Amino acid sequence: MSFAELVFVQGLLGRGGPGYGGCGPGDGGVLIGGEGGFWVRRWFGSGDFRGGVIIGSGGGRCGSEGLFAQKTLEITDGILQTYKNQGGYDLLGRTKDQIRTTEQVNAALKACTDLKLDGLVIIGGVTSNTDAAHLAEFFAEAKCSTKVVGVPVTTNGDLKNQFVEANVGFDTICKVNSQLISNACTDALSAEKYYYFIRLMGRKHSHVALECTLQSHPNMVILGEEVAASKLTIFDISKQICDAVQARAGQDKNHGVILIPEGIIESIPEVYALLKLLLHPESDDSAQLSQIETEKLLAYLVETEMNKRLKGGTYKGKKFNAICHFFGYQARGSLPSKFDCDYAYVLGHICYHILAAGLNGYMATVTNLKSPVNKWKCGAAPITAMMTVKNWSQNAGSTSTSIGRPAIHPAMVDLKGKAYELLRQNAEKFLMEDLYRNPGPLQYDGPGADAKAVSLCVEDQDYMGRIKKLQEYLDQVRTIVKPGCSQDVLKAALSVMASVTDVLTTISSSSNGGQQTA
Repeated sequence: MSFAELVFVQGLLGRGGPGYGGCGPGDGGVLIGGEGGFWVRRWFGSGDFRGGVIIGSGGGRCGSEGLFAQKTLEITDGILQTYKNQGGYDLLGRTKDQIRTTEQVNAALKACTDLKLDGLVIIGGVTSNTDAAHLAEFFAEAKCSTKVVGVPVTTNGDLKNQFVEANVGFDTICKVNSQLISNACTDALSAEKYYYFIRLMGRKHSHVALECTLQSHPNMVILGEEVAASKLTIFDISKQICDAVQARAGQDKNHGVILIPEGIIESIPEVYALLKLLLHPESDDSAQLSQIETEKLLAYLVETEMNKRLKGGTYKGKKFNAICHFFGYQARGSLPSKFDCDYAYVLGHICYHILAAGLNGYMATVTNLKSPVNKWKCGAAPITAMMTVKNWSQNAGSTSTSIGRPAIHPAMVDLKGKAYELLRQNAEKFLMEDLYRNPGPLQYDGPGADAKAVSLCVEDQDYMGRIKKLQEYLDQVRTIVKPGCSQDVLKAALSVMASVTDVLTTISSSSNGGQQTA
């Protein structure tokens, strides 16, 4: 089999729906990047360009269901040029179903076998890539020749770990939202009589809200992780906002902008449990957070309390007026940022090389993303290395626990991380001084075109670089401590290594907590 034939037919499966991160700006770039890989085959003497196929496309219901129905669309130059650097999933197709049940997995196996696919590339967030890992294992056990590869694509920004620094789509949605937020800030400052309550899409965790705050500098943001850590109730949150409104009124400022992540409601157990019963669940059994108008609830509670304070004489400012917004779909369907275009293209190219190498159950990765593109480091990591198993109890107060299904779990905002630390350092100034910042629209050339997410730039995430540095130190130890070295050198090495081992064992045990690596 020639090198070209090895990767002749490739499947690209777009996973979507709210439970899977939805459509993301730049998702189609993964396909374009794969196309870049296809073109490389000409240089290996592969003859005519034979393209590949998109699985789950071709009209009608697409995504996972399209895979089961074996719907395909042949990749051509004309199609790729039409969709190059565009947003959305309209080329790939998407559904919010899973590839998890026995019936679904067998349907996927049959489709890949019937279509003689050498590779199936699954694009999505934590749930999609968890399914990809299990599907890869199932295919291997079934002796299926199709290799499964995952790509980190989700606007939520919660597929983050030591191997994955960022997700395709996150940069775009934060930049577009930040401009919209900044416009609201300008209007609030101009009118001087409105408080904007802006809810941001982003699922359970508050990555989008944190990044948009660091870019646009609104007066206040309430992160779900803060609420959970402090065990705040909905009334505690509304009181925080009321106190902020009263403090600003003391400086004759009767306006402001407050950001609310849609996932904050999950951090308030008593409210979330009720809403989950009332709403149709997502494919991952969570509530449809985009349908919960938390911003209106908080605005109502704050208005009620401020009217009470005004009547009681403890509040001397103007009558409280709130305007509510939900920013989600406006940004999710945006043209991708330059960063997301580049990132998606590179990931697609990596997918090609993963499949050409015959690897199964790997995710395409790029590190050193805060540097210029020519300094990015391409790689691939086993998806299982990103998975953990959580222990859980079926009944409250029960001492018996069960082991859950191995999965990639969404990353929370790190309340000890540098991005959050930057927010806390500036929170008081943002609240009282109206340091609004407008990053403007997406730029593709000139100043600002290469701007990256603030949270990406401030964090030090070179995990593999540190692993390499550690290996260098260990190699030096092996060079120094070998037969023929002095007793003093040997004793010092044994003492230090014993201490290091004890420390690492303790840290490793505490960091795993109730989780086990898969």
